[in-house]
Amino acid sequence: MVKSELIESLAERADITLAKAEEVVDLFFNNITETLANGDRVEIRGFGAFTVRDYKSYKGRNPKTGEQITVPPKRLPFWKTGQELKQRVDSAFVAKLGRGE
Repeated sequence: MVKSELIESLAERADITLAKAEEVVDLFFNNITETLANGDRVEIRGFGAFTVRDYKSYKGRNPKTGEQITVPPKRLPFWKTGQELKQRVDSAFVAKLGRGE
């Protein structure tokens, strides 16, 4: 599913316009992005958690030239899947196997 499909699904299920659904999805993602940019955690119980991890600067090599370079420190988002989501996905998979799909 891509973002446009998510918007269409939300609009249909919530019986709202596509424009309103797009606004809701954009607000949701922007809120998560801003929270992570501030270094804070976003947890959606049963679904998972977004956190940020800080990485130190390190020495690396340019694979084309072999030249040694310094890779700057960075902060990257990290996702950890919630237990309930893992179980629901696994249950759906096992059910498909049982039906021979």
